Amino acid sequence: MAWRIDQAVVRGEIDNTVEGRTTGRIWLAGSDAPLQLALDGDCWRDLAGTRLQFENPAPRPGPETTGLAIDQTGVVGDMTASQKAKVPLVSEEEFHTLCREHKDIPFEWRNTLYLEWFGEFNGRVVIEASNFTLSISPHEWELDEDAEAAQKLANLNAMRDFMALVIQRSDEEEPGAEPAAELDEFAWEERLKESDRLTDAYQEVLEKYLNDEDSERKEAFVMGWDGLLDALAERDEADDDDDFEDDDEDALTGHFLDDDDELDFEEEYGEFDDEGGIPFDENDKHPLQVGAQALAVQAMDLLESDDGPGSPSYLLITNLLQVSAKLACALNCHGSGYQPETGFVLAVLKRCLNWLNEALGACLTLHDTTHDPARRADFEKLQTAAFQIRHGIVELRRNLKQT
Repeated sequence: MAWRIDQAVVRGEIDNTVEGRTTGRIWLAGSDAPLQLALDGDCWRDLAGTRLQFENPAPRPGPETTGLAIDQTGVVGDMTASQKAKVPLVSEEEFHTLCREHKDIPFEWRNTLYLEWFGEFNGRVVIEASNFTLSISPHEWELDEDAEAAQKLANLNAMRDFMALVIQRSDEEEPGAEPAAELDEFAWEERLKESDRLTDAYQEVLEKYLNDEDSERKEAFVMGWDGLLDALAERDEADDDDDFEDDDEDALTGHFLDDDDELDFEEEYGEFDDEGGIPFDENDKHPLQVGAQALAVQAMDLLESDDGPGSPSYLLITNLLQVSAKLACALNCHGSGYQPETGFVLAVLKRCLNWLNEALGACLTLHDTTHDPARRADFEKLQTAAFQIRHGIVELRRNLKQT
């Protein structure tokens, strides 16, 4: 994915005084030699034809620059000093506190320095900052609107090419071909890896085009979703956006629970059938998924909030939620008339074991770092329940392999 290096930047310069060519040098904390940029293409109109100098008032070294090549040869992405972004008006510590307390975060819109390029060695590299000190020289040449539009289209294509490399889609079956035989666990694992890459790529695309007025089309284009592009074009041609009735909107958005609605779960579920193919009644939710969901809820109630990405509480909750969601996908569809392939279920269950291992490690860390006997006992109960879910997954995998 993208290398985001703005925190490690000490100072730098971008030179686009030669049309069609953008060069530069960027000094990073902890490194003596600057990055050397040699890129094809131009910046946006505000920087095209100028020399930009920038300085970070508070640089700090970090692991995000480890493995970054000195020579950055490739093509420009979006390069501008006038991109608008929401900037919180609180410190990082206050930001996390407000998030944990579910309070509004004050912010303002600011011009943001956004430097993006696609290098031959490291791929996509991004610098995005609103607190850098900037100095821009007079324009030595001007980029007109048509030329800027052409450059932005080239940037979109560069982003699309990069995302295609990230996702690494497998070859699609030819139209009219015979359906493939049922896949085994290992083939499904490869498909799930592709799905993971797709999810990560889409998250990065959403982040990039979050505030763009034409975000839908740009997201569809760079993700390679040409069918969605066609559908968006047909929607615009039909010009039905203003003709939706309330019922139509409900059909599109789905039904949301009212405040008085309740989710009614049964407390008792059937035992596993060690010999049959389906270990529970078709009209019930799978007991493993129900247990995993209850475990995730218990963890959230116990912790109330997490301490941000990477923290033990964050890892515990997010991994348990992953297990619950993936088990629902693999095990709760028997009553719908759709029977998932055994290889798919085996691959999902294997991934759930990995997430449970991560959750158990985080739970152990939280247990060992608290001095409250009651909370230590709560974490011990959570660990016991997680081990029970893990044992159930192992047994289900064994049964599925035998059948």
